[in-house]
Amino acid sequence: MTIRRIDQLQLGGKRVFCRVDFNVPLDDQGQVTDNTRIQATLPTLLQVLKAGGKLVLGAHLGRPKGKIDQGLRLEPVAAELARLLDQAGHRVDQAGHRVDQAGHRGAVIAAEDVVGDGVRKLVNDLPAGDVLLLENLRFHPGETKNDETFARELAALADVYVNDAFGTAHRAHASTVGMVGLVKERAAGFLMMKELEMLGRLLGTVERPFVALLGGAKVADKIAVIESLLGKVNALLIGGAMANTFLKAQGGELGASRIEDDHLDTARRILEQARTRGVTVVLPEDAVVAPSLEASAGQIVAANAVPSGQLALDIGPQTRARFAQIIATAKTVFWNGPMGVFEQTPFAAGTLAAALAVAASGAFTVVGGGDSVAALNRSGVAQKISHISTGGGASIEFIEGKTLPGIRALDS
Repeated sequence: MTIRRIDQLQLGGKRVFCRVDFNVPLDDQGQVTDNTRIQATLPTLLQVLKAGGKLVLGAHLGRPKGKIDQGLRLEPVAAELARLLDQAGHRVDQAGHRVDQAGHRGAVIAAEDVVGDGVRKLVNDLPAGDVLLLENLRFHPGETKNDETFARELAALADVYVNDAFGTAHRAHASTVGMVGLVKERAAGFLMMKELEMLGRLLGTVERPFVALLGGAKVADKIAVIESLLGKVNALLIGGAMANTFLKAQGGELGASRIEDDHLDTARRILEQARTRGVTVVLPEDAVVAPSLEASAGQIVAANAVPSGQLALDIGPQTRARFAQIIATAKTVFWNGPMGVFEQTPFAAGTLAAALAVAASGAFTVVGGGDSVAALNRSGVAQKISHISTGGGASIEFIEGKTLPGIRALDS
C-alpha cells in the first residue's frame, strides 16, 4: 500500500478532518483521568494548526449504541485537549483564541452535534488554526453501520482526511472507512505512522529471543494472535483468566475459576502446535485465589489445584518470578493483557510485576491493551517501553497479520 503522511500535504486554509482516538476514561465528575491517547495525537494536531489548517476532529467515547448519552459527551475531552495545547506552547489572546509564539491560533470548540446545519456553519466559520471537536460520533447510528449517507455528511466537512486513530483502525465505520474515499486528499497522522512502523517490526526480522506475554479474560479473544505468534516467538507466557482454560485442558482443578469449556480443545491444540514448533509455553505455577472479587485479600495456591469455591484472580509470586526470569533473557517482547483482575488492588500484583519486568528487560518492547498500559503508568515505568500502542484490539489484529480496514482505506 501507498500511504501518504500528513507532512506531505499542503494544509494551509483547508478543512482538515482528523479521526482521533479520544476514547479516554472519565471519573464520576466527568473529568479525564488518563489523557495518554489525547497527548499521543498532539504532534499531528499541531502540524495542522501550524500549517494554518481548519482542524475538525472526529472521535468517539464509550458505546452509546447510536443514541445520545449525556455521560459520554465530549465536552470534558475538549477541555482537556485545550489544556494540553496550552502546555504545548499555545497562549490565549484577547479574543479567547490560543496563539503560539509563531502566532498560530488554536481555540478548541466543542460542537453540540455530529453533523447537520449547525455543524456545517461551525466548520465554515472556523478560523484557520482553530480546532472544532465534533460531538461523539457514535451518538449517530450511521457511524458503526458505516452508513453511506452519514459518511457523505462527514466528508462534506472536509477538504483533507487524516486518520490518526490507530485504536479504531480495525473498525470499518463511517469515519474510518466510509468517508475516506469521498475526500479529495487523505493521509495518515504521525501517531498512525508510528504504530505501523513499531508494530510492523514485530512482523519482520526480530532480535531473539522473542517473548510474548499474553493475559486477559478469554482464550477466544486471542486464538488468532496466539496462532500467529507461534510462528514467530521463542516463548509464550500466558496469564490472566485465559490461563485457567489452558490449565484445565491439562487436567488441572480450577475450583470456581472462569473456564471456557468450549475452548478446552482449542487450548490443547495450541499447546500441541507450540510443541511441534519448538515454542516454550509457560503457564502459571501458582495463583492468588479468593472466594469473590470483593475479597480484601487472597491466598496463594498451586495454579492447577484451586480449592472448590475459590477463584484464581492473579498469578502468584513463583509465576511472577518465572515470567520475569524469561523476560529478562529476551531481546524482543510483546505484551498484551493483564495477569489478573488488575482493577482490584489485592489482585494487581501480577500485572504490576509484569510491567516492571518488561520495562527492566532492555529489549525492544511493545505493549498494547488498556490494562497493560495502565499498569505501566501506575508503576512509573512507561518511559522505559519502546512502544506503547494506543490500540488494544487493533494491535492484536495487526499482529495477527490482518490488513486493518482503516489502514486499507488510506491507500492512495
